[in-house]
Amino acid sequence: MDQIKSVALTDVNAIPQQVHTQADKKVAYATIIGTTIEWYDYFIYAAVAGLVFNQLFFAPAGPVVANLLVFASIGISFLFRPLGAFIAGHYGDKLGRRAMLVITLILMGGATALIGLLPTYASIGIAAPIILIILRILQGISAGGEWGGAVLMAVEHAPENKRGRFGSFPQLGIPFGLLLASLVLVIMTAWVSPGDAFVEWGWRIPFLLSLLLLLIGHWIRRSIGESPVFEEIKQRKSANPHPIKTLFKHHKLSVLLAALLCAGTTALGYMTTGGFIQNYTTNPAGPIALERSTILTLVTLSAIVWAAFTWISASLSDRFGRKKMYILGALLQLGAAFVVFPLVDTATYSGIAIALFLLSMGVGFTHGINAIVYTELFPASIRFSGISITYALGSIIGGAFAPLIAAWLISVSNSTTLVTVYLMMMASFALIAICLLKDRTGMPLGADHEAEQNQSPFIWHK
Repeated sequence: MDQIKSVALTDVNAIPQQVHTQADKKVAYATIIGTTIEWYDYFIYAAVAGLVFNQLFFAPAGPVVANLLVFASIGISFLFRPLGAFIAGHYGDKLGRRAMLVITLILMGGATALIGLLPTYASIGIAAPIILIILRILQGISAGGEWGGAVLMAVEHAPENKRGRFGSFPQLGIPFGLLLASLVLVIMTAWVSPGDAFVEWGWRIPFLLSLLLLLIGHWIRRSIGESPVFEEIKQRKSANPHPIKTLFKHHKLSVLLAALLCAGTTALGYMTTGGFIQNYTTNPAGPIALERSTILTLVTLSAIVWAAFTWISASLSDRFGRKKMYILGALLQLGAAFVVFPLVDTATYSGIAIALFLLSMGVGFTHGINAIVYTELFPASIRFSGISITYALGSIIGGAFAPLIAAWLISVSNSTTLVTVYLMMMASFALIAICLLKDRTGMPLGADHEAEQNQSPFIWHK
């Protein structure tokens, strides 16, 4: 990494290939492992909340309202993602990418561990759900700042012809985080099942495990050097003193379209990462009451499918271009949205397995390209702010309350038909947004190419 820092930084793409090769594995491990830990913390809440928090923290509200409150507690963290994105984006563009990654990891891990120690409603009354919501908000702030930094550390270290593949590293952390969270829950529910032990104390162990993961992630993230692009900005003393102001003054439409890309992906994805399908298929009071450990195993396997298609689409985008691959992914996602809940409603493990496979394939294919599309969309001096804020806003539009909306639609219609319509509408947003953007594959990322980076990314401008 010291070799990278010693190279003249007039153009990040001029870094010798052999130096890139030496750094490849280190950057890959740091971004994948760090982001996996971060999203494990985030997803373990969603998975456990949908299974037991309605009983432990919201039970006095009654079963139906308690379920809605659980999904609202999952979604509320998204409302604070933009705050994390604004803070981390501002300082990430001014002070560097790496420091923000370390800070967000500590915040996420600390909040997760404290949830594992939190007394329930039966012990401290209304204070329990209030503290729970505060800790969930801290998770949201962390998640809002983490993703942008992880993406830039990966992509800005990448050789030009491997940017899509490098951009998939932090993206892989999301399905890997889901995989790890689901796997831990499979082990825990199998270990303490049958009986009430999981509800009484077993759910706490996955949260407390975050302390160990936090130490590992902190050590790994501190081991890699700063992004070459930011080193170039620092050397040129060209850091933007007001990156967020510049972003919204000159790039408002880019922010909107990029947010819609994210929204279309996360709405469908949060049917599992938000815990909705797990709750819908295992709730004893619901229309489907299947074995919890089996459903969690299927979700775990679906995370592997998600990761595989994330890697495939990102790698193909280096060869065929971002836009073509994203359009293909959006069409796959639209088709998946059409069939997921009809398959889930078969109430068979095989039907649910097929539904989860199709969901994960569609989401993974678009998800794998998001990072590199965002990175090539924004100029270097405001890039951290640009990708963090658009991702946070897209998460609110798409993923924040997707489980809550789905639960509400079912409660008012006694059917999943409206959920299917909702998910197809969200997937259509992503398809429309990518069609309105130019393909900027291979856009130079260095600070001395800001004039080119500032050119219009929309198809109606030449």
